[in-house]
Amino acid sequence: MTMTSTPWHHPRPEQSRLHLDVVPSIVVHELASDRPSALAAQGISPYIAGIECRSLCRMRSKQIDDTPADAPWITRLMVDPDVMLPVGVAGFHGAPDERGMVEIGYRVDPELRRRGYARRSVETLLAVAQSRHEVTTVRATVAPGNAPSSTLVKSFGFVEMGEQWDDEDGLEIIYEISTSTPHRDQAVRIAPR
Repeated sequence: MTMTSTPWHHPRPEQSRLHLDVVPSIVVHELASDRPSALAAQGISPYIAGIECRSLCRMRSKQIDDTPADAPWITRLMVDPDVMLPVGVAGFHGAPDERGMVEIGYRVDPELRRRGYARRSVETLLAVAQSRHEVTTVRATVAPGNAPSSTLVKSFGFVEMGEQWDDEDGLEIIYEISTSTPHRDQAVRIAPR
């Protein structure tokens, strides 16, 4: 089953109007270049168009070329309708693997952190994962020194499963949760803030 490229909205619109919008493939390719065109950067924050996100865009650009079916699953723009430019990026690392596992990722513009955007994005990603019958497990990997992200994923019931070495990010702690695991809020099966 294919994934939609329509925006993913927060599962509780009365709580958050945040949505995750697909970045068109041509824009991902441009943002991956050393000199993104003005057209590609239009409507994109300096943080997302800048050096801080360049390696992510390069990785996703290659992924779109190598595995086009991953495009609607991967990095999307975090859009808060009350903020002029996207506040960050969030998505899955790809379509579910053969075991039904997807890995989430998120980055919030440093100037806009501590406002709940990462939490709302994880809530949205979990809701998307839980709505897909082919997804059985959601993974998050976090650098050992990243206490805010560790605290965030643990608040949703993610369980530490071990460690791994990532060639780009170094040592990471692996956290996972089953999509059938009841979360703190049974109504939407995600943890409220």
